[in-house]
Amino acid sequence: MQVNKFTDDIDISSHERFIAARKSTWVSVLVNCFLTSGQVITGIFSGSRGLIADGIHSLSDLVSDFVVLIANHKSKKNPDDDHHYGHHRYENGASLILGTILFIVGIGMLWSAVNKMKQPDDIPQVHIVALWVALAALVIKELLFRYMLAVATRVKSTMLVANAWHARSDAASSLVVAIGIIGNLSGFKLLDPVAAMVVGLIVTRMGYSFMSDSLHDLMDRSVDIETENKIKTTLLSTPGVEGIHDLKTRKMGDLVVVDVHLEINGNLSVKVGHDIAVLARKSVLDNHHVLNVMTHVDPFFKEVSGLDYGSVNNHKQ
Repeated sequence: MQVNKFTDDIDISSHERFIAARKSTWVSVLVNCFLTSGQVITGIFSGSRGLIADGIHSLSDLVSDFVVLIANHKSKKNPDDDHHYGHHRYENGASLILGTILFIVGIGMLWSAVNKMKQPDDIPQVHIVALWVALAALVIKELLFRYMLAVATRVKSTMLVANAWHARSDAASSLVVAIGIIGNLSGFKLLDPVAAMVVGLIVTRMGYSFMSDSLHDLMDRSVDIETENKIKTTLLSTPGVEGIHDLKTRKMGDLVVVDVHLEINGNLSVKVGHDIAVLARKSVLDNHHVLNVMTHVDPFFKEVSGLDYGSVNNHKQ
């Protein structure tokens, strides 16, 4: 009965992540549609290369949002004959695509800005309306970042965290663009393409970071030491578990798959040993963000003193 309750809790958690991801991403889609059109159009007519670059950055956000929506839908699918552990790694794949988009867009920005800086005489005087648009974009993107990060933290979704920090990179780039426009209006025309180049560097660096993290997760990266130690403590606190070894973990989307050898008194019956392993597995599932625990029972011989193995069955019930 309690095992079914755990399964229900996982389903509820997955459902909450799905709903939160869909809502926050659609908010981001609407905001980025507005920002992309406003920044690119204003940048063209005001002569600001930095504002156009920032608008293209917002466009990459829009593409990323649709990638997140698709991955969020796919990762919610139940396990099937080809995917016994479910489809949670769609989130890792989405983060990899997000990073790739950012990296390519950032390189394009750098290329454009450098070419423009080679011909400083061709840099136009920027109209002041570009500054107001850049400042408005800065405020909107910062508010969007705070909203998306709050949602991502609440549902513990690495995919949503990546998308939220994508929005923060937009806010940072808008600040740089605003400074570049101020410099241009003050007579330092070169500052506008310099701002575009800085934006390109920010975007490229963030894209590389997302790609690197996602690749490591797709290659079965283990959890951090703190999380691993917490799982160890939970296992060792289980009545009947004398010790553990060969604890291995790997990430599966936002969840973790655990493989561990449990050292259990070899004088016990197979049934009691099995019950101890079931209890240890359940303790980890109930107390950590874990998808599955594979336990291996290894006999451990020593004198039994004072351990009431009947308590194992009581915990199990």
